[in-house]
Amino acid sequence: MASIITELKDKFRRGNLCMQLIYVNIAVFVIIWLVEVLLMLFNQSMGGWLSWLELPASFMRFLVQPWSIVTYMFLHAGFLHILFNMLWLYWFGTLFLHFFSAKHLRGLYIMGGICGGLLYMLAYNVFPYFQGMVEHSLLLGASASVLAIVAATAYREPNYRVGLFLFGTVKLKYLALVAIGADLLFITSENGGGHIAHLGGALAGLWFASALSKGVDITKLINRLCDALALPFSRRVRKPKMKVHYGADRQKDYDYNARKKSQSDEIDRILDKLKKSGYESLTGDEKKTLFDASKR
Repeated sequence: MASIITELKDKFRRGNLCMQLIYVNIAVFVIIWLVEVLLMLFNQSMGGWLSWLELPASFMRFLVQPWSIVTYMFLHAGFLHILFNMLWLYWFGTLFLHFFSAKHLRGLYIMGGICGGLLYMLAYNVFPYFQGMVEHSLLLGASASVLAIVAATAYREPNYRVGLFLFGTVKLKYLALVAIGADLLFITSENGGGHIAHLGGALAGLWFASALSKGVDITKLINRLCDALALPFSRRVRKPKMKVHYGADRQKDYDYNARKKSQSDEIDRILDKLKKSGYESLTGDEKKTLFDASKR
């Protein structure tokens, strides 16, 4: 078991940021699933506890659990929910890294989730259609974050072609338009809150890509906060101190250099003798010295 955990840690460290985000989402899903199974064995449920990590539509409840604006984007309702979100994150996160940096991906993932969550709460408290749902509505899932990555990539490379099963190659801008258009059409569906959050994430992605094209990185503050939070957990690798040896070691270096110079001078003398008097004039030791030097 320890070797498996070590191997997973190694894969996490070696993977790019896109894979690390996927690993985090899967790890959270598996941990929650195992806890739920354990609680069920005791006829208990973690539904009430889990709701403290999900994002509420009610502003009053959000004030009690403000951390949920971040935690909700790492939770998923079931296997198919996390499967499709992670597939989209893998496809478009990998593509995103071709055009942007890893820190941009991390910052946009969080910013897209935050913007999606804020639009979700705003819509549920503004539009009368959702008035009766505000108090008991909760949001979870990485969809808003993923849509931010999709929208940013499509803005950066609108004519980039992606291959789709049954549909062939499609330009990225059309794929993004279909995804965003579907969310607009299904705002009043059973999962209306999720579709509103998707739109918030997509707007965040467009905002990020547009601002970055003008030289402004709106994910900078989020990345600084992430770096500050991660600092206490990062391992500080101490560089080994350079050892300076004096005395005997210095004498060894001097002797070695002296021997090298002496050998070089001797070879130069033999070569001069060879030029003036020919090979037959060399002694046996001189011939051996010259032969040994030719093999170096």
